[in-house]
Amino acid sequence: MKRLAVLSLAALCAIAAPAVQAQKFPDKPIRFIVPFPPGGGNDILARVIAPKMAEFLGQPVIVDNRAGAGGNIGADIAAKSAPDGYTIVIASNQVTMNPALYAKLPFDIEKDFEPIALAASVPMVLVVHPSVAARNVSELIALAKANPGKLNYSTPGTGTPQHIAFEVFNHAAGINITHVPYKGTGPAVADLIGGQVQAAFGTMASIEQQVKAGKLRALAVATPKRSQVMRDVPTVAESGLPGYDVSLWYSILAPAGTPKEIVARISGDIAKTLALPEVRDKLTAQGFDVSYLNPEQMSELMRRDTARWGKSLREIGLKLD
Repeated sequence: MKRLAVLSLAALCAIAAPAVQAQKFPDKPIRFIVPFPPGGGNDILARVIAPKMAEFLGQPVIVDNRAGAGGNIGADIAAKSAPDGYTIVIASNQVTMNPALYAKLPFDIEKDFEPIALAASVPMVLVVHPSVAARNVSELIALAKANPGKLNYSTPGTGTPQHIAFEVFNHAAGINITHVPYKGTGPAVADLIGGQVQAAFGTMASIEQQVKAGKLRALAVATPKRSQVMRDVPTVAESGLPGYDVSLWYSILAPAGTPKEIVARISGDIAKTLALPEVRDKLTAQGFDVSYLNPEQMSELMRRDTARWGKSLREIGLKLD
């Protein structure tokens, strides 16, 4: 009888522990991992929302850039962190592409993460250096076909959404513009502006000002609909490649096993942060579309996109090992 009472007490303590943990959360700073160098979309978004998240959470939210392996290093650090809410990661939909791209990943996107929220999406724009003799998608395709092996495109790294966007474009157009991967958005855009490479799919946040300054020429957006920021720029789909759609979104994820109460708390504070006019204005000015989803909605989006990219990337035969 005494043993049964001890076991019952232990069981009650085990059940109560997450609740107690959630009640006092947070009581120390939160690490917000950005799996890319400074300057890219993940980093820009994190640094806009982190200060306001900190105000709602009552603790500092520290942005920690952990770049490498196309975002996989930072994501893996988050996946293997303690599931206590004090480490979160801002992940693009690259995480739903990776299972189809790599034969072996250090983490399982479905098993090792707890979705917290969708924060925003951002259109990717097909841009070229002004010296390129193409003013639209059709002319770029014609130029690539007439000059096989002579055009190159830059990306923030192998396996990034920008890389996938261009490989899907290559496949749909029947061309082969050569991939040149860089370590982050900054150097990828810098070399495009310098003319070392000729083309790229860049996030609106990273290339809008360069387009306005005439340093880059925008040909098309990768989304199904035109961007509100660049209304005169057509979509790739309406430029001769029907059905083309490579959207880019940014989610907040926690390690699997993070208590649901803590996930709900962080997600709610992200929603409040994104609802602030100053935050929305700052993000919109940099090309982001603020689009919050709660944990359940985020889970469904990740499942849907993982299945979609598994099918699509198998069809084009893209594999990274």
